[in-house]
Amino acid sequence: MNVRPFPRTAIGFQPQYLDFEKGIHVGNLEDNQRITRILKLALEARYREPFVTERFGRGVYWQWIGFVPRSNRDAKPISSKVSFGCSKFFLTVDGEARLFKCGFSVERGMVRPPVDSPGIGLKSDWDWHRLLGSLTRSGRMERELKRLVQREGFCIDAGNWENRLLVDRDRFPGMERLRKVLEGAPPAEWAGFQVYYPMSEKEVRASSGVDLVESMMAIFDEVTPAMNCC
Repeated sequence: MNVRPFPRTAIGFQPQYLDFEKGIHVGNLEDNQRITRILKLALEARYREPFVTERFGRGVYWQWIGFVPRSNRDAKPISSKVSFGCSKFFLTVDGEARLFKCGFSVERGMVRPPVDSPGIGLKSDWDWHRLLGSLTRSGRMERELKRLVQREGFCIDAGNWENRLLVDRDRFPGMERLRKVLEGAPPAEWAGFQVYYPMSEKEVRASSGVDLVESMMAIFDEVTPAMNCC
């Protein structure tokens, strides 16, 4: 993998920047150390289009980072100014489960958002609707999810964040059940769908920074066909 303009030997990202207590270390680093900069440049070189970087967190450590294809967001007739409605690549450190997760995500937001936050409410042009439409028996999404989960060891989190359905190789539901879980998420809560490869803290610590960057890009490649279904 080529992550120009940072040659492999110049990538300064370190495994300790994935901190299982504080989150993803992003602040107070050089460009060749900052994972947001490295991955954004790599994604834009790979897919030959601009990406928008999104985040949850502030200061030196961020809890979640997303990369949105700008062309997808710009195409939204209602929601072109926000990234909530777009499928996106993501990475996060789950401190409770002691896992580093990397893959793609589709957010639903809230069907009944608070009066003071209407922008986080589900809109008609969000990719969530395409996701639900793709969850059909014997369809392309089913084939891709079975490949990722049953063959490649990926996992799926589906539903509202406080009560998610976990899908792995040993617990793979049919598309009808998966869709019902998503449709049944409480309307006044945030919900979503994540397909990710889990890496344990031990695996992260045993890897070099360059190996981790290359693994993230390889994971993004693996999930792209499923993400494109949305």
